[in-house]
Formats: sequence, C-alpha cells, structure tokens
Amino acid sequence: MLPFTVMTPTFNRATTLPRVYESLLAQDFKDFEWLIVDDGSTDHTKSLVESWIKEQKIKIRYVWQENQHKKVAFNHGVREAKGVLLVALDSDDTMCHDALKHMWSIWLSLENKENYIGITGLCARPTGEVVGDEYPQDKMTLSSLDMYFKYKVRGEKFGCLHTAVLRQFPFPEDIQGFVPESLVWRAIARAGYKTLFINHIYRIYFESGDSLSHEGNINVEKHALGLLLLAKDMVNDCLPWFRYQPKEFIKAAIRYNRFVRILKKRGDTIPPQAQLTHWQAKLLVGMTAPVAYFLYK
Repeated sequence: MLPFTVMTPTFNRATTLPRVYESLLAQDFKDFEWLIVDDGSTDHTKSLVESWIKEQKIKIRYVWQENQHKKVAFNHGVREAKGVLLVALDSDDTMCHDALKHMWSIWLSLENKENYIGITGLCARPTGEVVGDEYPQDKMTLSSLDMYFKYKVRGEKFGCLHTAVLRQFPFPEDIQGFVPESLVWRAIARAGYKTLFINHIYRIYFESGDSLSHEGNINVEKHALGLLLLAKDMVNDCLPWFRYQPKEFIKAAIRYNRFVRILKKRGDTIPPQAQLTHWQAKLLVGMTAPVAYFLYK
C-alpha cells in the first residue's frame, strides 16, 4: 500500500481544482496518490484531470459517479483508497508543502497504530492566521470527544485518517441529503479510537460551501433530518460528557425539539436512528420543549 491517498470529492469545481493540484505538486513527500471522486460534474473537470494524468507529475486516479451527494462520494473514495492514511482535501483548499512529510514521520513514530484514527493538526487562512483554537499542548493523545468537551477546542482542523478504521464507519447513505461529519467522528471516538492532536499547520483554508459541515448551514429546513440526527447524537449518545459542557447539551435538546417539529410539520416520519433511547436524554428534551416551542414559533 501507499503511505497516503489524498482524496478530493468534487462537483463542478474545475475553476478551483488547479489550486489543489499545484499544492500537491509542491509537496516535499511524493509517495502518495491523488484520488479525485467526481460526483457527476457537468463542467470540464474530467478533461482537466485527464490532462494532469498525461503530465505524469504525480499519481492521479479519477473516478466518476452519478450525482448523489458528497457523503456518497466520500464513501466511494474511502473504498477506492490505496493509502494507509487518507487525507480528505476539499476541492478548493491547499496543503502546506511539508504536510504529508510531517504527518508520515509522526505516524511512523506512533506505537499501537491500530488504536488510532489519525493525526489532526491546524488550519490557517491564506494570511497565516490560525483558524479556531490551538490545542492546550503541542501533542495530545485522546479521543475527539474529550478534545471537544473537556478542552473545548473549536474551529476548523485538518489531518490524516487511518483508512482501515475509516472503512468501518461510512457515512449513512440511507439518510437523504446532508449528514453532519460529526456523526462519523463521534462514532469512531466512542468506539475507542484515539487521535493525536498536534499544533502544526497542515492546511490553508479557503472559505467555501464545499465541506460537508458547511452544507448543513445553507438550508436548515431542507437538512432538518441530518441536523436532528446530530442533535440526537449529542443529547443521547454523548451523555458521559454532559458534566463538562451542560449548556451545550441543553442547546442540543432545544435543537432536537425544533427539528422534530419541522419534520412533523412537513409530514415526515422520525426514523428509528433519530429517536432517544436514554431516559436522561428524554428528560432533558422534555424539560426544554417549552423553550424550543417558543423559538420555533
């Protein structure tokens, strides 16, 4: 296997893909493949990529699928990946020239690699300003849930993922529309996989609507089911972390009530995976129902 698969799901981004390509050409570490998963583009993405393949400057594989959704393209890319580690790079972002080299050296130094989902570093804007919070220490090994709830670290982050572990946790394709990335990352953390968090900038972040997480903010009612699943995951499945950030759980309970109302108003059935199973979660959602109703109205 190769050390890395850099995987880019894309849809009609021929204008920004060259930025990704130039970034990969500039990498200090060359032992990787670039896997482009085209989610049914109708622009000149295919011919553009074919021209790069002919240049033979880096290993490129191009796979095409009918337009289904970015989550489906992501799953497709994970199945196709030949790298030990997978780097999911959006179709308009760039990596620092030392990103792959640094990730690989850190990965090789880890013991018990099978217990890790990956390495997560920082993002910076083109100005050099770090996006979001840095980690409390330079290197920290813990679950992503602990980092979020105990240490309250927020903001865009970036790194590499252990492909073998990632294949065990695909995005649910039976849910129509947007599915928050957090659902997958939290499931992996609850399964016991750790992340090495490191204060090293790996990615140059450009504001866009290309990420899965951004998509959910475009049309709340359209993506109500995915957002309901995220609220349920928080208030029901992350209960062991309640004591660290109770306000976040209260907000999630209010959101849960809100999205249930939106779905019921349009005649949708609440699927089993969105229903509460813990009595504490049911109590919290019940207590916040009046507030949620007021905000809904």
